[in-house]
Amino acid sequence: MPELPEVETIKSQLDRLITGKKIAGIKILLPKIIKLPGNAFKKAIIGAKIKRLNRRAKILIIELDNDWTVLIHLKMTGQLIYSPTPNTAENKHTHVIFKFSDKSQLIFNDLRQFGYIKLVKTAELINFFIKERTGPEPLAKDFTLADFQALLAKKPKAKIKQFLMDPKNIAGIGNIYADEILFFAGVHPLCQIKRLKEADIKKIFKGIKNILRLAIKLRGTSASDYLDAYGQKGRFAQKLKAYGKEGEKCVKCKGRIIRIKIGGRSAHFCPACQPR
Repeated sequence: MPELPEVETIKSQLDRLITGKKIAGIKILLPKIIKLPGNAFKKAIIGAKIKRLNRRAKILIIELDNDWTVLIHLKMTGQLIYSPTPNTAENKHTHVIFKFSDKSQLIFNDLRQFGYIKLVKTAELINFFIKERTGPEPLAKDFTLADFQALLAKKPKAKIKQFLMDPKNIAGIGNIYADEILFFAGVHPLCQIKRLKEADIKKIFKGIKNILRLAIKLRGTSASDYLDAYGQKGRFAQKLKAYGKEGEKCVKCKGRIIRIKIGGRSAHFCPACQPR
């Protein structure tokens, strides 16, 4: 699933590639992806120019110059691929194609079809995320250790991995980066928050900042279907130490990484380096 680093990567790339471009048309091949009747969606966006791109949590925000904003969530297998010319990046999983006046295109692919595209009034954008109860951005300059400690204090009985993955607590962290953050901190994924020591909390907070920043620098993790806006794989998969490493040697102690289920999701960790 594309998480914060992957969506941030795509946002930064598309900001350079499509900002200022005029939307000349849109091809909707799978109507359910658009959370609005197709004709209404087309009427709202065709003729508008891309004003700017942003990201909130795992959602890409494309602000138009006509007071509308397009929200795109890639969910588990979504891709957004930029094509400088028509029909060069389409495949059998292509569901939506944004066509620009210079003949370039933005192509939305999604193998499992869980992703979506929504349209909201730009003035209502803040209220949209308030209603979604989206948590703070972990890489924001004003997100401090004290803020993190205050969030943890609200849910003392929660298991730390589930806490990190809940977007209502912190925005943008999913399965991959939760595993990597807890491995960095040496904290068991099932550890209840109330059992965390002050040193554990500081290490987790440091891991959040360091690992997410490095993942963005390396253009995300292509552990499954993720590709950046150029159709290229991210390079953070080469840095993974826990996620997807079941049965492999721990890079710290040479023990074995194991995998367990937590609330229907997997957690990868080293029992020796992350004791419960």
